[in-house]
Amino acid sequence: MRSTSTQERLLAAADELFYSEGVQTVGVDRIAKRAGASKKSLYTVFGSKEALVLAYLGARRTAIEAAITQGLSRFGTPRERLLGIFEVQGDVFATPGYNGCPFLAASAEAAPGSLVERAHADYRTWVRALFTELAAEAGVPDHETVGRELHLLYDAASVAASADHDPSAATVARTAAAAILASSGRA
Repeated sequence: MRSTSTQERLLAAADELFYSEGVQTVGVDRIAKRAGASKKSLYTVFGSKEALVLAYLGARRTAIEAAITQGLSRFGTPRERLLGIFEVQGDVFATPGYNGCPFLAASAEAAPGSLVERAHADYRTWVRALFTELAAEAGVPDHETVGRELHLLYDAASVAASADHDPSAATVARTAAAAILASSGRA
C-alpha cells in the first residue's frame, strides 16, 4: 500500500476544511495539524496559503469536470446531455456534506483581482462553454444566449441547493431549462 505524500495530506486537509468552513476562516496551522505535517512543510510544498487555495480549487475543478463528463456519458443525444447536466448536478447536491460551489465561496472571500477570483472566472468560463457547446450540438439557433441562460440556472440551482439544503433545486432547474429549450422552437 502506497503511503500518502505530505502534499496529498495537506491538500486533503485543506479540501475538507476549506470546503466546510471557508478559506479565510481556516488558518494554515489547522491545515498542517489536520494533515499531520508542520506549518513549515506546508509552506515548503505550496509556498503560500493562496497557492494552497489554488491547488484546492484546481483539485475541485478536476473532480467536477470528471463527474460531469462521466455523468453525461449516460445520455444519448445532445439535448439529453444538455438537460442531463442538471441531473448530474442533482447527484452532487445529494451527496453528504454538500456545501455549495467551492469556487463561489472562495471567490467571495478573495481580494478583488486575486488569482482565486481568476480561478473562479476560469471555472465559470468552462461551465458556460459546456452549455453553449451542447446547445449548438442540439441545434439551438441562438446557442450563445441559451448557454448563458442555462448557466444562470446552473448557478442558481447551486446556490438554492446550498442555502435551502434541498437537492431538488437541480430538478427545478432542469424543468426550467427544458422550458427554455422548448420556447421559440429551440432544440
